[in-house]
Amino acid sequence: MTQEIEIEYKNILTKKEFELLLNMLPFSIEGKTQTNYYFETKDFRLKENGAALRIREKQGAYQLTLKEPNEKGLLETHDTLSEEEVDKWLSGKPIEKEHTQKQLDKWNITPSTLTYFGALTTVRREIPYRDVLLVLDYSTYNGQADYELELEAPSEEVGRSVFQSLLKQFAIPERKTPNKIQRFFQSLDTKE
Repeated sequence: MTQEIEIEYKNILTKKEFELLLNMLPFSIEGKTQTNYYFETKDFRLKENGAALRIREKQGAYQLTLKEPNEKGLLETHDTLSEEEVDKWLSGKPIEKEHTQKQLDKWNITPSTLTYFGALTTVRREIPYRDVLLVLDYSTYNGQADYELELEAPSEEVGRSVFQSLLKQFAIPERKTPNKIQRFFQSLDTKE
């Protein structure tokens, strides 16, 4: 499938909260590493449209993903990339990929208008939990690090209920949490 709707809930954690969840829930101590490579136009047209574009490297496989707003979460459009194609993207010569390009055409964005801005690396741990997928992430980017709880749900109703219950159970305050790409670009702003 090249498209899917993603319904997720996120909460930035302190290191102490992260360690509490890691120790109290059946997460693996060892996580899996993945790296996101972020792309945007120089005039930030993706951001203007609430969208984001990344390549994710996970266990030697590469996936190009465009995330854009949808009434029930985020619409994700995917294309698989070879290592050679990733090298082109990262060296400033992005190539058109069928499914993501079809979506980018709405905003007149072509590969030649895209710029590589940098990478964010995450050590991720996942477990199934009460009909959702629970994720603990430790991410590093631009000299910064953060901890995050993510919950991916089959519906908004299930997701919101499990998310609030979990935060309450562990006495973790709900925090407004920008997504990873927003945090990445905010970190660029603070470096200048």
